[in-house]
Amino acid sequence: MPFSVWWQAYLTPPASAVKFAIKATLAMALALYIALWCDLDRPYWALISAAFLQIRPMSGMVLEKGISQITGTIVGCLAGIAIMSLFVQSPTPALICLTAWIILCAYAASVTRNNASFGCIMAAVTAMLIVVITASAPTGLFAVAVARLSELALGAICATLVSALLWPIQVRDHLAGLADQVVNQAFLHGALRLDNSAGIAALQATLTASLQPLTQLETDSQAARYEGPEGIGRLRASHVLTVRTARLLAILHALQQLLRSHGAELPTPTRGLIEDMASDLRHGAEGSGVAQARQRLQALRHRALQCMAADSDEGIAPVQYGHSAKGPINSDPAPTLATESAQALLQRRIHLGLREALGHALVILDAREAIHTPGKRRLKAPALAFHRDHLEAALNGLRAGLVFALLATVWRYTAWDNGQIAMLVGTLFSAFFATRDNPAAVAATFLKGMLAAVPSALLFGHVLLTQANDFVTLALVFMPPLFLGLLGAANPRLMGYCLAFTIGNILLTMPGNGMDFSIDGFLGRAIALLLGLSTVVMAFRLAPGLPTSIRKRRLVSATVSDLHGLHRRSLHEAESRFGGTMADRLLRLAQHDDSLPEERRYLFSLGLVGLDLGYACLNLRRRLGGRSDALDLALDDLAAALADDYGASASARGHDPDSAREYGNRLLQTLERQSDDSAEYRLMAGLIERLTMSLERQAARSRQARQAAPAVGVAGRQRAPHRQAAKAPGVDR
Repeated sequence: MPFSVWWQAYLTPPASAVKFAIKATLAMALALYIALWCDLDRPYWALISAAFLQIRPMSGMVLEKGISQITGTIVGCLAGIAIMSLFVQSPTPALICLTAWIILCAYAASVTRNNASFGCIMAAVTAMLIVVITASAPTGLFAVAVARLSELALGAICATLVSALLWPIQVRDHLAGLADQVVNQAFLHGALRLDNSAGIAALQATLTASLQPLTQLETDSQAARYEGPEGIGRLRASHVLTVRTARLLAILHALQQLLRSHGAELPTPTRGLIEDMASDLRHGAEGSGVAQARQRLQALRHRALQCMAADSDEGIAPVQYGHSAKGPINSDPAPTLATESAQALLQRRIHLGLREALGHALVILDAREAIHTPGKRRLKAPALAFHRDHLEAALNGLRAGLVFALLATVWRYTAWDNGQIAMLVGTLFSAFFATRDNPAAVAATFLKGMLAAVPSALLFGHVLLTQANDFVTLALVFMPPLFLGLLGAANPRLMGYCLAFTIGNILLTMPGNGMDFSIDGFLGRAIALLLGLSTVVMAFRLAPGLPTSIRKRRLVSATVSDLHGLHRRSLHEAESRFGGTMADRLLRLAQHDDSLPEERRYLFSLGLVGLDLGYACLNLRRRLGGRSDALDLALDDLAAALADDYGASASARGHDPDSAREYGNRLLQTLERQSDDSAEYRLMAGLIERLTMSLERQAARSRQARQAAPAVGVAGRQRAPHRQAAKAPGVDR
């Protein structure tokens, strides 16, 4: 970590960091005062509760997290009471049952999001505390449960009050900033796509810069409902922004494929329209103003509609509809007519794609405006789904259960008084870090922060604090290190170190009415704290979870499964589910791609191809679905064939699609028998052909990436190939 980061955090801190530290310190001081006045058993739990709730100090998020924490605590109390009522005289079966409960809670925390995940973790921690504390004194079971609930609820209430009354920060401002990032980066990505000159690194950078705030926006928008009646409007606008941004990215990816293959064949007016659209999207991304950006995009959409009207006036021949790398789909066309109609079809398809992209861009601007000022525009959208990997969640649960079982075994057979602290830390952080990127590094960062807390707690909590004889003196001695830790925690790069430093000071000091100032007690707590975190670090290093290659395959398999399931849901439900999960997966695939050499990167385009296929299938259903049973069956068969070919093209061998073309022909034959609309026939044929070509390009990219993979020697050491594999023909980078 560069020293300049620490220098900036403590010597030139921003005003927001100082306000955050003051608010969190006051919330903890208020919680401690009330806990001492009420003579609660463990007042430090109220401090920890207030500290965790102030990590993200927006008022709606604090309230939502407080509700999740209290709910999880109640559930954990009930679970702990149930376990002890069944095994009150049998400690070992009680610990086994508690281990199973911790596994279940850690699993639930991995398949939920944000504050709901935190509630699941609190359910595990609370049940663990009740079982462990009452194992030697079962008669105080209900008293312990009430005490834990009171302490955590007190911390939540104090944090909520301070957050709402002192320098309140609203979720709406946070969401507005995220929405601006999403729109600006998505528009910049679109401009690069239409310019058709940027490399894969620039495209991936803008895509990641749009998807990261988009996924955070979708998660954080849930807290907007706690900030008045307008919060629901912001929540719905966030759903619309997510869906429309995903659709815009898919259409832009498809348009770039067409432009790279046939851009030189387009007439001058169409090329001018594309250049102007790229320019206006770039101006919109640079913050030219919402009204001005909307006016420009509306003018462009009007030009695209005029071009489509001109296409209809010219007419389109209904015989031949395109060529692929494997030859024409329909055979025996008249040569002159085939050439003319293929060019007309390409032009019409480009115009249709531009019109759809501009339509989505306008709705995106409306959604951003609705997030800023929901009273002006009211948008409706269903709640979105997100990607869940149940196998990875199960492994996270098993790892958390293993950590607790190891620490519980030590505690059970040594009767170590401070073993409770080790089990608390192990249970809390093994579940808390499991969903983070590189959890072993995060846990190691926390361990360093805890180590720094040991001398601090010894000085302030055991040397100076012995001179305190009232609450004011106690606060003046005990709160400064907490304030310093929170001041650094406002910097995201230092949060791991500084938050651990703050929590370490609290757990090592354990402020209360009957404090233990003995050195041997302090050293026992320090050893327990470090043992618990060291066990977590060891668990993440020895059992890091699914390998990267398996996670990538599971992401692709989940996409294939979603493509297969699109026809089983209504259009609105399918679109909301697919848009949410694919935004999540695109970000994960892009992150995996960042860790690979340039010549082996294909996951970025793989995710976009899957997104394009899904929305293309939904578009086909929207245009053709419900006309007849035969046409619906043909649509379902084509969707299944596209999903299968997508999985085959994404494999390591990169198999070429072999089903989409056949089922595409069947759909077109069915459409030809039931409709005499030649223009619609040709558009559908062009769409199917483009999807098939996209799968062929992706298969070539997968093969290229496999050929570029370094060879492995006999001793297991990697060696680079003598020369880089040539770029496969037709590969769209």
